[in-house]
Amino acid sequence: MSNIYKTEQEAFWAGEFGDNYAIRNKGDALIASNLALFTKIFSSASSIRSVIEFGSNIGLNLLAIRQLLPEVDLSAIEINRNAAEQVERIGGVTLYNQSIFDFVPNRQRDFVFIKGVLIHINPEMLPQVYDLLYQTSSRYISLTEYYNPLPVSVLYRGHDDKLFKRDFAGEMLDRYPDLRLVNYGFTYHRDNNFVFDDETWFLLEKSS
Repeated sequence: MSNIYKTEQEAFWAGEFGDNYAIRNKGDALIASNLALFTKIFSSASSIRSVIEFGSNIGLNLLAIRQLLPEVDLSAIEINRNAAEQVERIGGVTLYNQSIFDFVPNRQRDFVFIKGVLIHINPEMLPQVYDLLYQTSSRYISLTEYYNPLPVSVLYRGHDDKLFKRDFAGEMLDRYPDLRLVNYGFTYHRDNNFVFDDETWFLLEKSS
């Protein structure tokens, strides 16, 4: 593990595995799926003028959001340099090419989201990520992750300790009393029209 990272999971995604992930996960079909997903999420929200993604990879979520909210101010945090370079090519995105753990919020955004990233965070570091999501949001926080009622570790493409399932949204609701659940839903890998994993999305809102 590189000594510039706090956890082995960060080095894993910053390196060759993260490079290959960016190559595998691209294309118009994934953008279309993201459009379908964020249309549902945004239907329960309002007045979103600024958005930041924690762990953007090559920016497919950002591309979908820009189609839905053309005037929105976009920001992204991405640890992998090759993926971050592709986000830069999108244009008009404030990019932080660094680990989430090194991110220091300089301003709040209306809508803060993380999608398929909490499952890859070292479980001992989750409270720090929860705090960053909460501190960076002025109103909404959205999570889209593999759900399990109890914490479990799952073998991921032959690698141990690289994928973890749990009730991420429930933990955030317990941690911050002023958060409320606005809406939630499920994406299914056998959807007839869109490419999805079996993930659960949650929209949370600060009530004060």
